[in-house]
Amino acid sequence: MDYRLIIFDADGTLRYCTVEGQPCPNRAGEWKLYPDVIDKLAPFDWVHPGGEFGVGYGIASNQGGVGVGYFPESTAMKLLEDTFSEAFGFNPAEGTIEMCPHVPHSGCGCRKPDPAMLNRLMQLYGVSPENVLFVGDRDADRNAALGAGCDFQWASEFFDRDPES
Repeated sequence: MDYRLIIFDADGTLRYCTVEGQPCPNRAGEWKLYPDVIDKLAPFDWVHPGGEFGVGYGIASNQGGVGVGYFPESTAMKLLEDTFSEAFGFNPAEGTIEMCPHVPHSGCGCRKPDPAMLNRLMQLYGVSPENVLFVGDRDADRNAALGAGCDFQWASEFFDRDPES
C-alpha cells in the first residue's frame, strides 16, 4: 500500500542506545542509528505538513526518562531531533516529533499504547488512519497503531533486519 504518512518510534526502531544496560539514550553520544535506516528512508519522497505530494513523516516516542528525572524534556527533544536529522537527512518540520515525557503508568493519556501522539500527527497532516503506517518495535507501538486505526509494521520487517538485533 502507498501510505500518505509514515510514523516511526525512535528507540529500538530508528536508533539504539550505546550504553550497556541502558534502554534509551540520556544524552548526546549515547545512541547510534541502526545501520539500515538511512538506506531504507532515502528513496522516499518525504513531504512536510501542508505539502501536496510525497509521504509525510513523524516520530512518536515515549521518553519516560524525562519523568523520572534522568534528563530534561529539552534534552529528550533534542535527541529525537538529532535522530530524525541523521536518519532522514533534513531537519524535522515543527510538530512532526511527538514525545510523551511522562513516567510509565502515570495515566497521562499520551503515552503509548495510547494513540494520542499518532492522532496528533495524523491531524497535522490531515490524513485518515487508513493512509497511515506506524513502524515500531514494541507491543505498546502495535497497540497504539491499533487504537489509532492505522496500519502497523514491526521495525525488523520494515527495515529488513534481524528481529534480535
